[in-house]
Amino acid sequence: MSAMRGANAYARVGVETGVMSASPHQLIVMLFDGAQASMRAARLHMQQGNMMEKGKALSKAIDIVNNGLAAGLDREKGGEIAERLGSLYDYVVGLLLRANLKNDEALIDEASKLIENIASAWREIAP
Repeated sequence: MSAMRGANAYARVGVETGVMSASPHQLIVMLFDGAQASMRAARLHMQQGNMMEKGKALSKAIDIVNNGLAAGLDREKGGEIAERLGSLYDYVVGLLLRANLKNDEALIDEASKLIENIASAWREIAP
């Protein structure tokens, strides 16, 4: 993932804090954290019956995964790993879309676990 591509992807999803001083690696960590926070918020709104806010939170998580994490993949240099991550991100987005339609917390939980697995691996390779 190139630094500029990661920074641009991060800026597009509208997360503000610390972006200017963050390394490319930290920017991706921030995307993972933002996606997780949005999924937690969606789960809470779902439990409280606040469907409008649940939808907003899931839309934000989807936006972070699509326009942040997936868009930041360098498919030329990343090869098979980038392709697999792209497919996994597509799967996560599908889970979140279905979670929204069916009001299914289990789908949010599955998406969250997948994102956390990738995030923990990403944190391990910190420069």
